[in-house]
Amino acid sequence: MSTPSPSPCIEVSDLTIAYGSFVLMHDVAFTINRGDVFIIMGGSGCGKSTLLRVLMGLKSPAAGKVRYGDVDFWGGAEEQRQATMRRAGVLFQGGALWSSMTLAENVGLPLQQYTRLSPEEIREQASLKLALAGLAGFEEYYPSEISGGMRKRAGLARALALDPEILFLDEPSAGLDPVSARLLDDLILELRDTLDKTFVVVTHDLASLFAIGNNSVFLDAATRTMGARGNPTELLHNPDTNPTVLRFLTRGGSDEGKEGGV
Repeated sequence: MSTPSPSPCIEVSDLTIAYGSFVLMHDVAFTINRGDVFIIMGGSGCGKSTLLRVLMGLKSPAAGKVRYGDVDFWGGAEEQRQATMRRAGVLFQGGALWSSMTLAENVGLPLQQYTRLSPEEIREQASLKLALAGLAGFEEYYPSEISGGMRKRAGLARALALDPEILFLDEPSAGLDPVSARLLDDLILELRDTLDKTFVVVTHDLASLFAIGNNSVFLDAATRTMGARGNPTELLHNPDTNPTVLRFLTRGGSDEGKEGGV
C-alpha cells in the first residue's frame, strides 16, 4: 500500500527579506506540509524570528511569495491575510500571558474577542484547552503562581483557543530546564498527532529540534541565504550536507542565543 503524498500547508518561494536596503536573507524556498513540525534554525542574527514574522503576516517580504494553500498570502488584500491568520495560533517566547488574569481568563481572551460564545461556553473551552496542555485544575491560578514550564503550557493552551490549523512557536524551550523542555516537546508531538496540527518552530535547542522536527530550513547568517532544508536528523547523517549546517547540528555553537530582534 503506497504512502499518501504530503499535502502542502505553506509554500515559500524565492523569498527575500530586507530592512530598507539591507538584505537579511535572499533566495529562501521551502514547503511546510500538513502535520509537520517544521523547524526554523540557524545561528544568531540569521533572521529566524524575522522569517517567522513574515509567515505570520507581521512583516512583508521584499520579494518572493508565501502561499497558504491556494492563497497568495502577501499578494492579496489585508483582509485576506487576517482571515488566513485566524487559522493560526502563536506561542511567544516569554509566554506573553497577562499577569492580572487567571490562566482561564488568559485562554478565554481570544474567544471573547473573536467568537460569540457565552461566558459559560468560553469558560468550558478554556478549561478544555488547559487540560489539553496538561493544566487541568489550574484555571484559577495566576501566571506568577506557576512554573516557567507551566507558563509555556498555558501560552500554548491560549494559542489553541480558536482551534487553529497551524501553530507558530518562537523559542518554546527558551529558559526551561531540560526536564521541562522535554515535557513541552512531548506535548507538541502529542498535539500534532491527536489534533492533526501543523507546527512551525523557531529554535536553537539541538535536543528539541531533533526530538520534534521532521522538516526544517537552516538560515545561514554568513551567506544570507538558506544552507539546507529537510529532516534535521537526515541532514545530520548526510555526508553531503553543508559543513556550516553540520557544525550547527553537532555543536550548536556558543552564540546560539536570542537574535536581538532580527
